[in-house]
Amino acid sequence: MNRQKKRPAHQVAESPLSAVQPGLGLWDQRWRVPAVCLVLAVITFAVFGQTLTHGFINYDDSDYVYGNSVVAGGLSLKGLAWVFTHTDCSLYHPLTMLSLMVDYQLHGFNAGGYHFTNVLLHTASVILLFLILRQMTGALWRSAFVAAVFAIHPLRVESVAWVAERKDVLGVFFFMLALGAYVRYVRKSNSLARYLMVVAAFVLALLSKPTVVTLPFVLLLLDYWPLRRLEPPRKLSGLILVLIPLLALGAGACAVTCLSAERHIVARANISMSSRIGTAVVSTAVYLRQMVWPEGLAVFYPQPEKGYSVWTVALSFLLLASITGGVLAFWRNRAWLLTGWLWYLGMLTPMMGIVQVGAFAHADRMTYLPQIGVYVALTWLVAEWGAKWHLDRMAIGAFMTAMLGALIICACNQAAYWKDSETLWDHALDCTTGNYIAHNNLGNALDQEGSFDEAMVHYQEAVQIKPDYADAHFNLGTALRRKGELDEAIAQYKEALRINPDHAAAHLNLGDALEQKGGLDEAISQYQQALQIYPDYAKAHNNLGNAFLQKGNFTEAIAHYQAALKIEPYDSGAQNNLAWLLATCPDASLRNGNRAVELAEQASAKIGGENPIFLHTLAAAYAEAGRFSDAVETAQRASELAGVQPMTNLAAQLQSEMKLYQAGRPFHTPAQAH
Repeated sequence: MNRQKKRPAHQVAESPLSAVQPGLGLWDQRWRVPAVCLVLAVITFAVFGQTLTHGFINYDDSDYVYGNSVVAGGLSLKGLAWVFTHTDCSLYHPLTMLSLMVDYQLHGFNAGGYHFTNVLLHTASVILLFLILRQMTGALWRSAFVAAVFAIHPLRVESVAWVAERKDVLGVFFFMLALGAYVRYVRKSNSLARYLMVVAAFVLALLSKPTVVTLPFVLLLLDYWPLRRLEPPRKLSGLILVLIPLLALGAGACAVTCLSAERHIVARANISMSSRIGTAVVSTAVYLRQMVWPEGLAVFYPQPEKGYSVWTVALSFLLLASITGGVLAFWRNRAWLLTGWLWYLGMLTPMMGIVQVGAFAHADRMTYLPQIGVYVALTWLVAEWGAKWHLDRMAIGAFMTAMLGALIICACNQAAYWKDSETLWDHALDCTTGNYIAHNNLGNALDQEGSFDEAMVHYQEAVQIKPDYADAHFNLGTALRRKGELDEAIAQYKEALRINPDHAAAHLNLGDALEQKGGLDEAISQYQQALQIYPDYAKAHNNLGNAFLQKGNFTEAIAHYQAALKIEPYDSGAQNNLAWLLATCPDASLRNGNRAVELAEQASAKIGGENPIFLHTLAAAYAEAGRFSDAVETAQRASELAGVQPMTNLAAQLQSEMKLYQAGRPFHTPAQAH
C-alpha cells in the first residue's frame, strides 16, 4: 500500500499556487482580492500623496533632473542614445534616466509630476507583491499584511519621496514583474515563452537599478518555500540550470556597475576591510532596529570618524548570529523562517558596504526589497503562534490593524520632512551628529533663500567636521566671494582643488575670482582646466568667452559663446553675451546685426523682458540691424527700468547711446565686458 509522506502541520493550510484560499468560497475570494488591492492603494496614497506638493531637494535631484541637460532635453534620439551609452551619477541605469526624460516631457520641472510617478510605481509594486505572495502561498490575509507593511513602513519614505530614487521604485516594479513571471513559469515549466518573460523583466530591472542582481538567489529561495520545488523527485541541479542565464545577466550587471562607480569605490579605498566588515554587520543590525522602532530616520547617516567601536560591532554580530541560530534550529518545520531570513541577508549583501560606494554608513533606501523577507517570516510566525495558542482571530486582526495605523502615522510624519531641502536637512541634523553633508546642504538651501550669513555658518561647520570635504570648501569660497572677501575665497577654492583636483566647478569659480582681481591669464587657465575635466561645461565656455572679450580677442570670445550655446542652446546669459558682441564689436567683419537681434530677443523673452541689461543688448542689436526706432524705444524702456532698480551707470550709458540711435547710428564698443 502506497503512503504519501505526511507534511508538517504548519504547511497543511497553505496551498502553493492555489487560486482559491482554503475555507473561502469563490465569490468571497473574487470580492476580497480586489478589495485588498484597493485598500493597499488607498493607504499608500494616504502616506505618499502629500509628496505631490513637494519640490525637488538639493541632493542628487539636480544631477538626475533639474541640472541634467540630457533629461531637460526631453525625449529625443540624441537623449536615447546618451542614456544607453553613458553613466549618470556613477551608475548605469538607462531606464531610470529614460523615465525621468518622459516625466520632463510631461511635466517640465514641476516636481509634483515626478513624485506622482514614484508613488504610482510604488503602489503597483505593493499590489504585485500581495498578488504574488497570495498566489504562491494561498494565504490571503498574511500576504495582505506583508504588502501593507511594505507599502507604508517609514523606511519606504526615502525610496518613494525622493525623486532621485526613481531607480528604486522602477527597479523594484520590474523585480516584482520578474517574480510574477517566474510563478507563471513554474506552473508550466516547459514554456519557453514564460521563461523569456522572466528574463525580460530581470533585464528591465537591472537597467533600472543594478542592486536587483540578487533575483536568481531569491527565486531559488522561493523554490524552497513556498513553491516547494526542491522536494524529491526534483533535483537542485535542474533548478539551478534554469537560473544560469539570470546569473550571467547579473554578473554582467555587476561588472558594469563596478566600472561605472570605479571612481567612488577608489575614493573609499582608504577604509580598511575590517572597518567595512564592521560597518556591514552594524548596518544589517541597525536596519532591523529601524524596522521595529523607526525613530530618527535621516536622509544621510555619516560614517563614524574612527569607525564603529568593537562593542558595537560585537553586539550587532551577536544579534545577527542569534537570529541565524534560531532560524537554523527551526527551519525544517518552519521553512518560511529560512526563506525570509536568507531573503533579507541575501538581498542586502550588495548594499552592505563591503564594496563601499559613497560616504554613508547606512541608508533607509537599502531596506526597500530586503526587509520583505523579514516581514514574511514574522507574519507567518505570528500566524502560527496564534493557531498554536488558540488566540482570537479578531484580537490578532485588531492588533495588526493598530500596528498598521501606527506605521501610517510615523510614515506620514517622515514623508513631511521631504517637502523641501531646508526641512529635510534640519531634521537630519536633529537625528545625527557630525553630519557634514547635512550642514553643507542646509547651507546650500539657506543660500538659495538669501540667508547668506546663516549659510556660511553651516559651511564652516561642515569644514570643521570634515576638513577634507571639497564641496564644503567650495561653497564656503563662494559665500566669501559674495561678501567681497576675494583672497579668502581664492584660498578656499584652492583648498577644494587640493583635495579634489577634478572639481570642475571649483576651477570655474576660482577663475571668476581671479578675473575679478584682474588676473585674466590665470582665469583663462582655470576655465580651460574646467573644460578639460568636463568638456560640456557650458558656463566655462561662456566665462572663457568673457575673459577673451576683455583681452580684446573677439574671435575667440565669439567661438566660446557659440560653443556654450551648442551645449545649452537656450542659455540666456550666453545668448545675451554673444548678441552684445555681434552688435557692438569694433571689428566690422565680426558684426551680425540680424543674428544679434535673434539672440537678444530670445534672451530677453526668456527672463520676462524686463531686465535692463538684456534690453540694453537688444537695443544695440536693433541699431546694428538698422531698426533705429525699435532701438530708441527699447533703450528708453531699459533706461527707465535701470533708473528704478537703481542702476545709475547703466541708465546714463543708455541715455548716451540713445542719442546715437536717434541720429541713425549704431553703438560700437571697444573690447570691454558687458
